[in-house]
Amino acid sequence: MSAAVKSYAAVDLGASSGRVMAGRVGPGTLELTEAHRFPNRPVRLPEGLRWDMLGLYTGVLDGLRAAGGVDSVGIDGWAVDYGLLDADGALLGNPVHYRDPRTEGIAEAVRATVPADELYAATGLQDAPFNTLYQLEAARTSAQATYAERLLLVPDLITYWLTGEQGTELTNASTTGLIDPVTRDWSYGLARRLGVDLSLFAPLRQPGDPAGVLRPEVRELIGAAGPVPVTAVASHDTASAVAAVPATKERFAYICTGTWSLAGLELDAPVLTEESRTANFTNELGLDGTVRYLRNITGLWLLQECVRAWGDPDLGELLRAAEGVPALRSVVDACDTAFLAPGRMPERIAEACRASGQPVPGSPAEITRCVLDSLALAHRRAIEDAQRLAGHPVDVVHVVGGGARNALLCRLTADACGLPVVAGPAEAAAFGNVLVQAQAQRVVGDRWHMRDLLTRTQPLTRYEPQGDTAPWRAAEVRLAWR
Repeated sequence: MSAAVKSYAAVDLGASSGRVMAGRVGPGTLELTEAHRFPNRPVRLPEGLRWDMLGLYTGVLDGLRAAGGVDSVGIDGWAVDYGLLDADGALLGNPVHYRDPRTEGIAEAVRATVPADELYAATGLQDAPFNTLYQLEAARTSAQATYAERLLLVPDLITYWLTGEQGTELTNASTTGLIDPVTRDWSYGLARRLGVDLSLFAPLRQPGDPAGVLRPEVRELIGAAGPVPVTAVASHDTASAVAAVPATKERFAYICTGTWSLAGLELDAPVLTEESRTANFTNELGLDGTVRYLRNITGLWLLQECVRAWGDPDLGELLRAAEGVPALRSVVDACDTAFLAPGRMPERIAEACRASGQPVPGSPAEITRCVLDSLALAHRRAIEDAQRLAGHPVDVVHVVGGGARNALLCRLTADACGLPVVAGPAEAAAFGNVLVQAQAQRVVGDRWHMRDLLTRTQPLTRYEPQGDTAPWRAAEVRLAWR
């Protein structure tokens, strides 16, 4: 491995904001600073909810300019959504947002051709209405699909605009519903049965593969003096975040927190049992040949939408007020797709509590406590189910991502799981991004070497569980029964 300290730019695109982080990595050195942060605001057009890809790309360029000279650039972002290119390589309209309702009823139509158990056996993927497979089926007869020559997932689209090179990074491809988690290649048989033309996708890339160099026009726009390589990182932001979990041994669970909570385990092989399917666990691919075995939970989106509805009050004051609300007074199912769409979130949470015969939270503090208790309960259920289904016990839960800054959520998660919670780093996806770039340049070794470097250099907070888990078990039973 190289003894030099090198600099990297991590483009990290989240569902509510994007950021370009400047990282420095070397023996005993791991530093990350924010070069530029920019909003990611979806646009509701007459034809539906769309991502503002041009605005995002402008933010990326501004961020790369602010980051200064770097040895490599990597791009990660959210999964499942994609852009379609025509024969000239031009984008055919802004990508559809995964919260757009166009896939309603599509899963049932797909399962009429390939039953749910056979879909799971082929891909190991959760049943979520926004899976790329369902989006493709919903768009099959659209004008864009008629003229499309190439499909690029969102991080791969940004990479293409920066470099002119097309590829499909594997960790993100594993969320499409078209990858076999055993072979780590396309599920060719499934694609044939469903009439999906896999030639629409660019060749698969592995994390660490070269993805081209910045185009001369891009270099001029950002002020780069010479050639800058772009490295394919674990481009699904959750895969990058899991790579940056500062675990010291294999018996750990993780919760990647943000708009979503992704709670689960890092495994050597997928779990493709019928029990796993009915529990709606997904097998997505990770770094170094691993599998991210996890459950998708509607995460801090619930609180983000409430805060937006309340006119953006001070979050610290809101959390302090929520701490004084009695615990587990009311809970909702954070995995319920009823909370997927934006709008009226406080009212919808209150309606769910009323419909289940629970006390109805009224004030912002009460609704906030309901959200955080519900998230901690969902974390508990996911971690317990994952251990049982995978036969993989854990001794600690790592909370990474934005929720690592939420002390109340971390304490509640420790209490609910009955396990210590180690919180941090909050910018886990960006850390994973720069570390994969450093791995590609032989500055660091495998993921365990990365994690050792994280543990030695980053501030982490440990929360020990308080009391027993009986109240959480009772809430779990109550919620399941209702």
